[in-house]
Amino acid sequence: MKRNILKMALASTALVATTAYAEDVTLTIESWRNDDLALWQEQIIPAFEAANPGIKVKFTPSAPAEYNAVLNSKLDAGSAGDLITCRPFDASLALYEAGHLSDLSDMDAMNNFSDVAKSAWQTDDGSASFCVPMASVIHGFIYNKDAFSELGLEVPTTEAEFFAALEAIKADGNYIPMAMGTNDQWEAATMGYNNIGPNYWKGEEGRRALIAGEQKLTDEQWVAPYATLAKWGAYLGDGYEAQTYPDSQNLFTLGRAAIYPAGSWEVSGFNNLADFEMGAFKPPVMNAGDTCYISDHTDIGIGMNAASPNADAARTFLAWVGSSEFATIFANALPGFYPLSNSPVEIEDPLAKEFISWRGECESTIRSTYQILSRGTPNLENDTWGASVAAIKGTSSPEELGAKLQEGLASWYAPQQ
Repeated sequence: MKRNILKMALASTALVATTAYAEDVTLTIESWRNDDLALWQEQIIPAFEAANPGIKVKFTPSAPAEYNAVLNSKLDAGSAGDLITCRPFDASLALYEAGHLSDLSDMDAMNNFSDVAKSAWQTDDGSASFCVPMASVIHGFIYNKDAFSELGLEVPTTEAEFFAALEAIKADGNYIPMAMGTNDQWEAATMGYNNIGPNYWKGEEGRRALIAGEQKLTDEQWVAPYATLAKWGAYLGDGYEAQTYPDSQNLFTLGRAAIYPAGSWEVSGFNNLADFEMGAFKPPVMNAGDTCYISDHTDIGIGMNAASPNADAARTFLAWVGSSEFATIFANALPGFYPLSNSPVEIEDPLAKEFISWRGECESTIRSTYQILSRGTPNLENDTWGASVAAIKGTSSPEELGAKLQEGLASWYAPQQ
């Protein structure tokens, strides 16, 4: 089917090729996504080149852990590529402020994206956008459909139903109710606090109010998710305190756990590993009928090197990244990474399709700590890891955790002082 998508993209985009270059221009893309090399070489680049005669593209990724350092060295030396894959928020903002990324606000393609989608690659005041949003990941829960069927369980939609399901799975004894450990800490915050939290602080409303200093981390809507996490520990299985992220992945894909607090980035890997049918459900709301909120977290963007000698060609490529052709290819080649453009995209993978369907049912937001609030010391994102673990283990009360986090944020962030 992927070949059919590529053929359709080649056929449709070839009809709209309008710019021919007297001599071929070669654009080079910097990226940390080395796992995506085949996708770019076999699908994305051929589709773009068919639509744009005279522009050639090379995808030249670095190792993820080394990307920032390698990219900065190349930019300083004047040897970086024309197009730069952008990590969200501060890392890319620093590149823009240093003059390495061009302002793309005037591009028509930027109108294809929501304010939430663009927020990861904008100045704090929103006056300049410097990367075209490419993809997000969505938080929720993946579950073992066979286990749910065996135990006669319905997919939970409220918190009461969620904990009733966990209790039933625990009482049966054949499955660990939920696979997540606290050894690596980040999962407790990313798949725990920032997964369920938006339903409490009402997504963007609360996140923006926290940035503005209009809400505090001691407010009920920011403390209550820790009280909910405190109930999780009883359902994570023996030894969860020493359980690593790969351990949790293995427990679930081997069929030993019924539920996995997840990000949609797991879809491709889990499809290859699990021999049972999977489904996904969104974070349960407090009461039936409540507005639901999901973390639809901006993850990947792409911008233009301000020093590129091929600015026109680079802008042509960036405009294409904002198109439905690109979105369709990307979404189906990387299930679980979702295009951020407003163009409708038909996704084939059933599990990936379930995650993205929530965009039509819920309000989208991003992780609460990622924009602005983790620039100082102590770092709010890292402190949220520790707080989420402490909540699950029961070593601190939710109120104590909120007070400590608020004290740390207020120590350096003026709007919270």
